[in-house]
Amino acid sequence: MKYGCSSMFSCIFFLLFSFSFASDPAIDKFLRCLSHNSSNSTIIEHVYTPNNQAYFSILDLQIRNPRFSSPSTPKPLVIIKPTQASHVQKAIKCIRTQGLQVRVRSGGHDYEAISYVSHVPFVVIDLISLKSISINVEKRTAWVQAGATIGELYYKISNQTRNLGFPAGVCHTVGVGGHFSGGGYGSLLRKYGLAADNIIDAKIVDVESRILDRKSMGKDLFWAIRGGGGASFGVILAWKIRLLPIPSIVTVFTVSKNLDKKGMEILHHWQHIAHKFHEDLFIRINIQSTQEGKRKILEASFISLFLGGVDRLLPLMEKSFPELGLSKEDCIEMSWVESILYFAFFESGKSMEILLDRAFQYSKMPYKGKSDYVKKPISIKGLEGMVEMLNEEDIGMPFIQFNPFGGRMNEILESEIPFPHRANIYQIQYYTRWKEEGNVTKSQVHIDWIRRLYSYMATYVSKNPREAYINYRDLDIGTNGNNGTTSYAQARIWGLKYFRNNFDRLVRVKTLVDPTNFFRDEQSIPPLPSL
Repeated sequence: MKYGCSSMFSCIFFLLFSFSFASDPAIDKFLRCLSHNSSNSTIIEHVYTPNNQAYFSILDLQIRNPRFSSPSTPKPLVIIKPTQASHVQKAIKCIRTQGLQVRVRSGGHDYEAISYVSHVPFVVIDLISLKSISINVEKRTAWVQAGATIGELYYKISNQTRNLGFPAGVCHTVGVGGHFSGGGYGSLLRKYGLAADNIIDAKIVDVESRILDRKSMGKDLFWAIRGGGGASFGVILAWKIRLLPIPSIVTVFTVSKNLDKKGMEILHHWQHIAHKFHEDLFIRINIQSTQEGKRKILEASFISLFLGGVDRLLPLMEKSFPELGLSKEDCIEMSWVESILYFAFFESGKSMEILLDRAFQYSKMPYKGKSDYVKKPISIKGLEGMVEMLNEEDIGMPFIQFNPFGGRMNEILESEIPFPHRANIYQIQYYTRWKEEGNVTKSQVHIDWIRRLYSYMATYVSKNPREAYINYRDLDIGTNGNNGTTSYAQARIWGLKYFRNNFDRLVRVKTLVDPTNFFRDEQSIPPLPSL
């Protein structure tokens, strides 16, 4: 909601008049800061407080996890929807001078809602309006503002060429600001690595409200924001990315197997070979229980993208994974952008326009996720115990996903960017959602279940540290204090799990660029204390 003022003067007057009734003096002080010298800025037209009719609709639009939309969930004092970089600069200056905290929201997919929830007075900078995308097909590059979604990026690429793509995720409503800064992976990771591996420039607003690019921010900060979580270091405004060659035709398939004795053997065998496949072949596994009458059936779905036609895929599969029994009838040829919809489980023939619908909700249910990395194949006995837990009572709608590494992931050093997990053979995501929205007791039942599953898996996954993926945010593995203040020793507990040996370098970068720890949250990188 804009104020609809007839002039800048009337906007300022309306803003100050409106908030003279604000119940919280912190809001009034902050708004006065924003309005100071605002004759040269339109930021006040994009400011929302609980007194505005549009405040709650703006807040709710990108809340992806209803666990964090209850009346008791802390709400921001103010939401700012900047439409230009100077708005972000002004906002950071006032948030800092007024002693508030900042949360920056790109797409709203933070698993623990850190991008729009805080336990101390805070302001949300919602980047939803900073979403321009500029494609240069000839140079194979693109500038993408941080408020754009990966769906909008894919749509824009596909409208200009069928032969370029980008290795990010398949959930089209995810914002590029957070996704790329945490690493970002999808069905192209074995061919081209992570999204963050293919960032060649960036623009960020730092703690001093300066706009920096790759050259002016320096190599250490540019390293840190590509996989280390940009929110610890500033506000990402835009990324410049490298677009990559994609064949005009790709092939997808889904082959599902009941997890009986034979199915478990196939699942077990996948662990030994999926990371060794040709880099053009990506086969992930979704494991879940399905209902057949009154009986639950445990099932593994092998879901694949192959960068080429079916005639090339079939002999490759016969050589590499004959146990799956893939047939030509299982395969569908399509364009790469169509494969994004396929992996997101849209029905065949769905319009590409869905990629532009950022209000789309894959699920309106509360959820909890966790992650692991695997260095050596899990025994059949270990897998059997894992899948049996999907049959427990009252656990909601869970699934377990295996994503293979290898290929390009093996060619990049662990220290090249902060994402350190390349030596693993695959990644696991645990995820459960449930219907009892707002029922704290029943929600806890589901959260307790996924924690039990995670505990069970400890024997079989990476150790010392037990690795985790920052884009599957999990506050169970450790936190700073509620206001983000912490010791290095406390932060190292969760930091090593996300970043391994790269954590210490991230701390050094943080100490250089944000020594007072302005950009902080429950899992932000801490600076070293001043001497």
